[in-house]
Amino acid sequence: MTQPPQAGGWPEPASTGQPSGPPADPTLPVHPQPPIPPQPSGYDPYQPVADSYAGMKSDPAAAPYPPAGYPPAGYPPAQPPGYPQAPPGYGYPPPGYGYPQQKTNSMAIVALVLSLIGVGSCITAPIGAIMGHVAMRQIRETGESGEGMAKAAIIVGWILTGLLALVIIGYAVAIAFAIANSSSTT
Repeated sequence: MTQPPQAGGWPEPASTGQPSGPPADPTLPVHPQPPIPPQPSGYDPYQPVADSYAGMKSDPAAAPYPPAGYPPAGYPPAQPPGYPQAPPGYGYPPPGYGYPQQKTNSMAIVALVLSLIGVGSCITAPIGAIMGHVAMRQIRETGESGEGMAKAAIIVGWILTGLLALVIIGYAVAIAFAIANSSSTT
């Protein structure tokens, strides 16, 4: 009974028990792999190795490591090999890298918040719009960020103020109409 070919199209080797690789390319040079040296029976690769520096521990001058007290006081300890060196102050990225962060104008933030609160309490919407205009002027003078927030505060604030004005006019017309109808029927 034969099995269907594998997904890669190569049949599995019959007797080696090892997964197959791609077929050999006759145009490429063949580099034989070095044989794996035989290990003695009972070999444990995780067993600790004998200390090769045991004789040097008594003689500090022959030790491969600096004496105790190194580095001198006031210097940070050296980074272990294989790890990136920590920048000064342990901040990342080091100074001089990346883009400087611009400060956002606080007046623009307050103006946007007041304009959005104006949805529930209509009195803060015109205050937010006016503060948005002030924030735009400050942003032009100082070069801070937050221009989008200031514009949003102006737009939302004046739209809500206009809607509030329409509601007030509608109530005034309704009251005037009710008064006119009540006096003509009596």
